[in-house]
Parts: sequence; structure tokens; C-alpha cells
Amino acid sequence: MANRPVQKETSSQPHFLQFNNLACETAGGKVIFATDEWFAPARNLLKRDPPEFIASAFTDYGKWMDGWETRRKRIPGHDWCIIQLGVPGIINGLDVDTSFFTGNYAPFTSIQAACLDQMPSFTLEGDRTGMAASPSQFEAVAQLNTDSWEELVPMIKLNPGYSESCHNYLNVTYPHRVTHIRLNIYPDGGIARLKVYGIGKKDWSTVSSQDLVDLVALVNGGVCVGYSNAHFGHPRNIIGLGRADNMGDGWETARRLDRPKVLKVDEKGILQVPGCEWAVLRLGHPGIISKIEVDTNHFKESVVQCGPVTHVRLVIAPDGGVSRLRLGGRPVSDNLTHPQQISKL
Repeated sequence: MANRPVQKETSSQPHFLQFNNLACETAGGKVIFATDEWFAPARNLLKRDPPEFIASAFTDYGKWMDGWETRRKRIPGHDWCIIQLGVPGIINGLDVDTSFFTGNYAPFTSIQAACLDQMPSFTLEGDRTGMAASPSQFEAVAQLNTDSWEELVPMIKLNPGYSESCHNYLNVTYPHRVTHIRLNIYPDGGIARLKVYGIGKKDWSTVSSQDLVDLVALVNGGVCVGYSNAHFGHPRNIIGLGRADNMGDGWETARRLDRPKVLKVDEKGILQVPGCEWAVLRLGHPGIISKIEVDTNHFKESVVQCGPVTHVRLVIAPDGGVSRLRLGGRPVSDNLTHPQQISKL
């Protein structure tokens, strides 16, 4: 547990932090272009784990930094990179995290977005520390016309990477589906992480009402809309891709402080531990659920007679953790008029 500290929640934190990070490397996000990666490669922006600082760590090019850091610019222009979202969707907010970049952080940023019909075929591979974009890479990326992409965030001033100021939270009001973003820094410098919080948007017109799909999955537009406790891990993790790599990639609550000092069993031999924790998730599309998988390294599945539904409430008693939740179901019309949309499965 000591290796998995989490930021304490405060009333000043924006609501969009409850959504999933559509650009995270674990969701399939990747950097496909960067003007300069001299001190630290841009792919670090998309790491799931919090930034680290190792005082004694250096590379052949200078101080090792856990983020993206460019050289001091000595030619016209500014630095920028392009990120392909792992899960295309609607963006609600961003966190431009400058952790540990203090005298070398990027002082200004702006962010643009696009929805591309076809994904670019080029990408950046391997360790690119000490590298910059080549003329051929500039020529290839010019075909995307990134200068004309829609502006999500106009140029704003960033705060340095001290613990009390490193999170630069940016609200976004852009109602269209996004597949790629362009992160601009002015004129140069470093950023530790970029998190793109939003909701996956799937083209449901391509899905038959007979197809069994995971209606709550991140890639299908599922989203956590409320929870009771997320001390060690947020419940948004349970709708992520694949199986969890470790305990930090699931939902884990604190141990309830109202638990009995001495646990007892009833006359049937059932352990009596009061209380529970819960999370509410909105499905990516209304549907009739026929298969439930609760993954805690083991799983159970069941057939249920319930639906159609738009939301589910997962309850764990009294506390603990869940790795993944899968809700296999068939999509139905989203023009539901009945009020009984929240069901206990």
C-alpha cells in the first residue's frame, strides 16, 4: 500500500476527474509526433503511474526527468506534440501536470483537437531521448493540417511543478468526438503528464441489437458517475481495458472504520460485518444485460432477468477491492421513457 499513494480529494477538484483518462498508455494512447524530445521523450506524458523524481538520475543528455522535456529553443517557433487517444470520445477536462518541473517547466500551453476519419500510419517508437523530429517527419505530419485543428484550450499560463501547484486543471466544453489532440508548449520546457478526462463515444449504429457487447466498458462509453469511497483506487478503473496489471488498476476502498472490534458469526455461521461501499456506473448504451462478470482474479457470471437499464450500482460488502466489471448485454433503443432505469442486478 505504501507504494500506491493517492491524491487527497478536495472540494476544489473538478468533477471531470471522475471520468476516465482517454489518453493513458493503458487505454492505448500514444504519441505519434513531437518536435523535440532532447531531455525526456513525449511518450512519458501518457504513463499511468504518477511522476517520479530521482535526484541522482542523469542521462547522456542531462538530468533524467519523468515527463516530456525539450531543449531551450534557439530557433523560431515553439514545441508541440500530437497524441492519438486510446479511446476516442468526448473530452470534459484535462490535467496538465508539471510535477517536478520547476525551473524547467513549460510556461504556457494551448491544446487543439481533431476527429480523423483514418488514423495516421506513423508513430514514434523506442527511446527518443536526445532526438528531435526529422524533416521527413515534419513533412509527414504536415498532411494532418494540425495548425487548423479546433482549439480546446487557448494559450494559458502554467504553474510550476511544486506539489501545491503542479496540477493545471482545464475544463473543456467541446461537444464533438475527438481522436487526436495537439499539445502546444510555448516556447519550450517540460510537462510531466497529460491526462485527458472524458467519455468514450462509440458508433452504435454499427452494432446489431443481437450482438452481445460489454455495455459498461470504457471503450463503449461507460462511465462512473458516483461512488462512496475510492481511497486506494478509483472505481473508474473497473471498466478499463483488459485485465488489471496490479491492485492499483482496480477499485479499492479504505477499510471501514465502523467495523466491529471483534468479528462474530451468526447462528448460521455467517460472518457479521456491517456496512458496504458502492459505485454507480452509467452504461454506454441502454441495454438488456444477460451476463455479469465481477473480476477479483476469479470471476463469476450469471444470467439475469432485468432490463432494459441505463445505470448499474455495484455494491461490495463491507469494503475491499474489485479489479474489473463486465456487463454483457444487447443494446436497445435509447429512447427510454420509463422511470425505472436503475436496477439492482
